[in-house]
Amino acid sequence: MVFSEVEKLKKQLNCSMDVVVREVSCGGREINLIFIKSMIDENFFISGILSPIMDFGSRQSKISSGRPFTIDNLLDEVLKTMEVKKISKEEAENELASNKVLLFLEGEDDVLSIDIVKFPVRLPAEPPTSAVLKGPREGFVEDIKTNISLLRRRFSSDKLAIKELKIGRASQTKVAIAYISNIADKKLVRQVQKRLEKIDIDGIIDSYYLVSFLQNNKSSMFKQVGSSEKPDIVASKLLEGRVAILVDNTPIVLTVPFIYVEDLQNSNDYYSLSNYASYVRVIRILGLIFAVLVPGTYISLRLYHYSIVPINFLITISNATVAIPLTPFLEIVFILVLFEILYEVSLRLPSYLGLATSVVGALILGDTGVKAGLISPPGVMIIAISIIAVYTIPDQVDQINLLRAAFIILGGALGIFGVIAGVIFVIAYLNSIDNFGAAYLAPYSPRISQDLKDGVVKSNITKMKLRPKSIHTKNKVRLKNDEDN
Repeated sequence: MVFSEVEKLKKQLNCSMDVVVREVSCGGREINLIFIKSMIDENFFISGILSPIMDFGSRQSKISSGRPFTIDNLLDEVLKTMEVKKISKEEAENELASNKVLLFLEGEDDVLSIDIVKFPVRLPAEPPTSAVLKGPREGFVEDIKTNISLLRRRFSSDKLAIKELKIGRASQTKVAIAYISNIADKKLVRQVQKRLEKIDIDGIIDSYYLVSFLQNNKSSMFKQVGSSEKPDIVASKLLEGRVAILVDNTPIVLTVPFIYVEDLQNSNDYYSLSNYASYVRVIRILGLIFAVLVPGTYISLRLYHYSIVPINFLITISNATVAIPLTPFLEIVFILVLFEILYEVSLRLPSYLGLATSVVGALILGDTGVKAGLISPPGVMIIAISIIAVYTIPDQVDQINLLRAAFIILGGALGIFGVIAGVIFVIAYLNSIDNFGAAYLAPYSPRISQDLKDGVVKSNITKMKLRPKSIHTKNKVRLKNDEDN
């Protein structure tokens, strides 16, 4: 017999095909089990729930003085080794929607909620966007429990604190706030939690849904929330006093506060010699400058300031562009759009076609365009350098592409003065960004001497005795040497 409460629950879940009801007569009483079949471990359901209940009921029926077959008996004696709790019937709908198995016993007012959730989970592997030469190669996956365990294994003490929220009226997505209790500023933790609790949206599908809610300036094109797919990176940021936000169904973990210098750093830097890490960071800075400023500067020099170009270089450019029908501005825009189209195509084609299409397309179209006299070799080279240089800082690709387009327009309209004015404006704007109390351009603006040890130039870890001053923390001391005691 199916209980009325169970029928009502099934209707509330729209009588979905994977909502299953099992009826059992045991110990002289009727039991109803309702669950979402596609989200539980069916083998464990039989071996861990049904069989023990039937055995217990059989034993009770043979003992004339046996205790009544009740919810408490099941909770204390039959299902005590499982993750199970007693709930009211009013809570049943939420528990069922959270993929729990619900056990209704005839004549009882309470219900047992049993957690045997099982669904396909990808094993931790090296993220494709964060490959390393040395260091840990595991990455976050789409299961929040696995991601929390990857963080837990890096902190054996009781200092790692995790708070859970559920966001999304329809999705009820699990969101976890992680921080080190004796390091992170409590004000920062409360501020992050308050912003997340205020979110009233129908569903959260990915962690990037939360980014806009965490940003102070929601319309800004600049990244204001850190992100990573690697547990070692997130763990190191927690040790600096940041707060991490983990979201179920996504391998991307968010961190706040975020400062710009974080994207100049890479996990390889901390598994290499400090001198080499500093050298690589300088290369990344140069890559950023090439990616953003070279196309706009090239246009401004060709249109307005050719007199300051060295004569040999000017002659070379003139010979290469003399027959080009397009103006320098239109030529650069045309080449840029061409490369961007090839990039978008390569992303969306199957992997075995994407690389071939992008390489062959760039070679054929570039070479054909030059031979046809539509574009010039210097223009192709300038855009190619700019596009390749973008990937020295892969986490800033979106912002760099937008900035490059803006500086191309400034260089074409106002010349080198427009480029210089644009640089000044961007730096001034970045200086105005306050990200959870952290200066966006720290430790250079404002200048924080102790934080410069892990800026563009990286010092040895033995010299980084204090946590970053740009991030408010309760405990500033990171390293204690014998001479400090």
